[in-house]
Amino acid sequence: MSDIAEKVRAFIDEQVLPHERTLVAGGGPAREVLTRLRRKAQESKLWAPALSVELGGLGMSLNDYASVAELEGKSEYGPAALGSDLLLDATMLDRHATSAVRDQFLMPMVSGRARPCFAMTEPGLPGSDPTRLQTKAVTDGDSWVINGGKWFTSRAAEADFATVACRASTGISLIVVPTSSPGFRVVRSLPLLGGSDDQYEIALNDVRVPRCYLLGSEGHGLAIVGERLLLGRTLRCLRWLGQARRTFDLMCARLTTRRVGEGTLADKQLLHRFVFDSYAELTSARALVYAAVEALATGTDARIAVGIAKVVTARTFDTLVDRAIQIFGAEGLTDDTPLPMLHRTARAARIMDGPDELLVTRVARRILADHQGSVATDPVATARTQPAK
Repeated sequence: MSDIAEKVRAFIDEQVLPHERTLVAGGGPAREVLTRLRRKAQESKLWAPALSVELGGLGMSLNDYASVAELEGKSEYGPAALGSDLLLDATMLDRHATSAVRDQFLMPMVSGRARPCFAMTEPGLPGSDPTRLQTKAVTDGDSWVINGGKWFTSRAAEADFATVACRASTGISLIVVPTSSPGFRVVRSLPLLGGSDDQYEIALNDVRVPRCYLLGSEGHGLAIVGERLLLGRTLRCLRWLGQARRTFDLMCARLTTRRVGEGTLADKQLLHRFVFDSYAELTSARALVYAAVEALATGTDARIAVGIAKVVTARTFDTLVDRAIQIFGAEGLTDDTPLPMLHRTARAARIMDGPDELLVTRVARRILADHQGSVATDPVATARTQPAK
């Protein structure tokens, strides 16, 4: 384990995990704790490991950062505490923002003085089909005027700016909107599966921002979103691996310490299948995620690798949490353990950033397209069709 990885592991175990209940509850106390954790991360020189040195990070490559991302992901709040949750927005703004946006939003964000959120999904519309977005942006002189509503906008209540996917005259565009703008309103929080979360619904009513707040070219927003999704899904997978491993460790600890009759649960042969299957599934998911990391890092077409990794990792995480709850019994249903929190995250994983069904279809179509027009040339099959001599 590298020196940075060991320090991150210790930071998550000693600084973040003890405050999880406060962070899960949300509100003012959670924001205060998160602010303190971010300050400690900066003081410990652990801030934003994957951001470039020019942007104030540690400059780790994606390949090197992957194992650190797993360790951060042990807690849902690890990436936010260490500034790693900024990677998607920082990468997007660094590649596509104007100089005005870089100065006003990017640099304050990477230093920890400003917080971003990304607003794309809309109530009543399938998030998997961004071509149907209804939020509109029209030009008025040197300004954009934006009207519409969004939900599942992460951490919107604490954000200083949002990147909003809008329908402009030439197609979907991404526009940066300060949350202090007149007409920008946080409508409500969205508790997931009965628990607190950092998702929100927002409304934009005649919100006016400068035209230079457009990212990239007008009408090219979906290309930027696609670029963001590939990296975003991969980062989520790495963090889910961390939480899945945490779940597996909790399950094994319970099996070896919970006494039943003359022995422990670990003596029950039926439960050995839980351990075997969980370890095999976790190891397989990890291999697929690191294949996706390698594809992204080398610049090859990563769509199939990322799609498979996302579906398999989300399913594995969900399955492991379900088994762990079963092993913990009634206690696993209570907040005396982190399992209900992990369950909410794991179940949402199969929907967030694209539901399983969508990704299965897209991956299968790409695989079949690679075989379009090919002819089976298996030697055995060919031999069977040849006349006997």
